[in-house]
Amino acid sequence: MTTAKKGAFPFSLRSSWEKGNVPFFKIDRDDSLSLQDQIRQRIVERVAVGSLAPAQKLPSTRALARQLKVSRNTVAAAYQRLIADGHLEARPRSGIYVSNARYAAIRRGELRAAGEPTPVEPPVWVRQLGGSRRIEELMSVPPDWQQFPFPFVGAQLDRSLFPVAEWREASRLTLSIPEIGDWAADTANADDVKLLQEIRSKVLPRRGIHARPDEVLITAGAQQALHLTVELLVEPGTTVAVEEPGSPELVALLKRRGARLVFQPVDRDGMIIDERLADCGVVYVSPGHQRPTGVALSAERRMALMEMAAARDFIVVEEDFECEADDLEAAPPALRAGEQGPRVAYVATILQSLAPALRLGVLVASPSLVRAARALRRITTRHPPLSVQRTAAHLLALGHYDTIMAGVGAAFRQRLLALRDALNHYLVQLIDIPPVQGGTAYWVTGPAQMNVRELMLAAEARGVLIQPASRFYSGGDAPQNVFRLCVSGIPEERIRPGVEALSRALRALLARERKLMEPFAYLTEEELKQCMSGATFLSKTVYGDPITIDLRADGTMSGRAGFANEDLDEGRWWLEGDLWCRQWQEWSYGQVVRFRIVLEGERIHWVSPDGRLIDSAVISRQTGSIERH
Repeated sequence: MTTAKKGAFPFSLRSSWEKGNVPFFKIDRDDSLSLQDQIRQRIVERVAVGSLAPAQKLPSTRALARQLKVSRNTVAAAYQRLIADGHLEARPRSGIYVSNARYAAIRRGELRAAGEPTPVEPPVWVRQLGGSRRIEELMSVPPDWQQFPFPFVGAQLDRSLFPVAEWREASRLTLSIPEIGDWAADTANADDVKLLQEIRSKVLPRRGIHARPDEVLITAGAQQALHLTVELLVEPGTTVAVEEPGSPELVALLKRRGARLVFQPVDRDGMIIDERLADCGVVYVSPGHQRPTGVALSAERRMALMEMAAARDFIVVEEDFECEADDLEAAPPALRAGEQGPRVAYVATILQSLAPALRLGVLVASPSLVRAARALRRITTRHPPLSVQRTAAHLLALGHYDTIMAGVGAAFRQRLLALRDALNHYLVQLIDIPPVQGGTAYWVTGPAQMNVRELMLAAEARGVLIQPASRFYSGGDAPQNVFRLCVSGIPEERIRPGVEALSRALRALLARERKLMEPFAYLTEEELKQCMSGATFLSKTVYGDPITIDLRADGTMSGRAGFANEDLDEGRWWLEGDLWCRQWQEWSYGQVVRFRIVLEGERIHWVSPDGRLIDSAVISRQTGSIERH
């Protein structure tokens, strides 16, 4: 038997190609690429890895079409394009061959070794990069987060929010011949003039900012803008204030720069403004939606911060986190828009829903800082691709920005409301959340004895991803009973079942409700009749709004929630033996729910039939006292 030369294909195999008996390669009819493009791609791949050698003959168009079960014209078109691009060459009365001129450096029969080589890690790399381990740990979201059914993780966007039609239209315009000639050449400024104008006229005015061209720099997202400000404003030893909890990425940048950090606490009114800021040279703050808690800096603190900045002569770097998720009518203007705006450097990501594709941000600051940032950008990462900038400019110019932001904002508001309602339904007695206006997340405080690490693992086993608060604390010990739930990456219809699964995980860890109820006796049917008819219950939602519920003797009930009684509902109640039952028209998803009732002085407790505490309230206007025999 004759043995083929090493690396060359046996003649019989090449003949089989011609006859269509042996697969040359396979195509995927479900792939988004066209059949012609797949054929081109597969041939180029095989040349690159050496399984097709220079000057090697390819199957005829007829043979390959028969083998792949596609039309001969499709194969011919693919071959012609590869010939035009120089990958293949046609020899008269002979056939189609791999270009010898293009791939002469690849010796015939030289195949790449299968598998990856074992990496060699000289000690010098470990020694030099040892301090970078903390940066690696900042990547806290699993790369396969979209495979989880309930991903309540931040900085992620589900694909349903991507404006496909608008993106395609803007991309088509960007790739026209005149447009390519406009943006293909690099420029000294490196900011697309059209995009700069659109940002100044359409994006920044939404936040109350009116800026000249020399006050605006386009960046690769807000993170690059923050990096540029750190490099330019912070020297080793500079005292810098950051929010706690806050952005771990920002803290990492400042630590590498050698800053002296002041970790300023955050409460329900945003960052606390006090004398700890007095000696700072730079203060970083996210006043619109604090990153990560989502709370807004109160009007009083906004004023106090800017008055102190003027008096103490420090710079404020304002990150307008999730600004495009705001209800514009309710959102206060940016700090940059105020009287002391000139001492503020404003940073934001634009077109957040397109961030994975565009990754565009903006820095608005004094002309001197913008000039320095542009120069630093040029010698480091350079500018965002001009083709991407021009695509974004067309999105804005065609009016798509307002449409996209309205759609994304509405989706986020609906999702956040769905999350709030689900938390109030399943976890009202176990957690607390601060009031937030807009944004995409809730900062959740659980029972004191809860261990968030254990909850994270238990929830993940049920398909739920959450973010522990510890990721956002850099200056001290993080609370062990706090975590963050974000809705940007989870469709609305999955929020309620996700919270229900999280509730089961949390209750399984705590295992406390039945023990809480053991000292008390459940009310009997007769006692329920005495207690419930005509009673009024006073309670609070999980997000702090007051609730008043009135039970009527005829079995109907009414509910009022909110500080202005803005949320109203009607329902009915009844007894089934020793169980008290109720159903709202809208609240609690309109479900029929049955409870056992415990009365403890002036408080009433609703307990599930299996012994879990569901809710509690103050009870008043009882029709009569309960006498136990």
